[in-house]
Amino acid sequence: MALILALGHAGRFHFDERGGQRRALGLLPAEGPMTQRELTERLGIQPGSASELVGKLERAGLIARTPSETDRRTADIRLTEAGLARRQEQEQERSGRESLFAVLSEEEKQTLLALLEKLHQAWLAMPKPEPPRPGPGPRPEPGPRSEPSPAPEPEPPRPGPGPKPEPPEPGPGPAEMEDI
Repeated sequence: MALILALGHAGRFHFDERGGQRRALGLLPAEGPMTQRELTERLGIQPGSASELVGKLERAGLIARTPSETDRRTADIRLTEAGLARRQEQEQERSGRESLFAVLSEEEKQTLLALLEKLHQAWLAMPKPEPPRPGPGPRPEPGPRSEPSPAPEPEPPRPGPGPKPEPPEPGPGPAEMEDI
């Protein structure tokens, strides 16, 4: 596991660019637009992540968003001149990195590819955590699903004012009081 982490750190150090941004620039066609939805699907990311990614690329001047000519609800994404230039730089860097694998024989390359594919399949087979559930209260611990909890019992009726008290029986009036 330490070797995989070390390779990841080395790759980020040597290739110094955000993977999603690099992939997006590589996926956008040089000759025309792509909708944000198409880009999201091709990148295999969530729409919110795609919006953030597209915003960063737009602020960097690498892409431009324009209203779609066919559907006013969507925007087309195009590479700018700076985006095209950056994409060409990436392609040159990629061909330079291929020399890294020149130290491996064809048999070693096939073995490495098979091992990486095996790790990838194991990664995909790992259980995914459940997304958090909205709402108040404590969140359940992740783990096997259990039976739904029974519905809470209804509350007993609250004591109210109850029946009205009976009026007091009439006592002696003032005239009768004098007789007493």
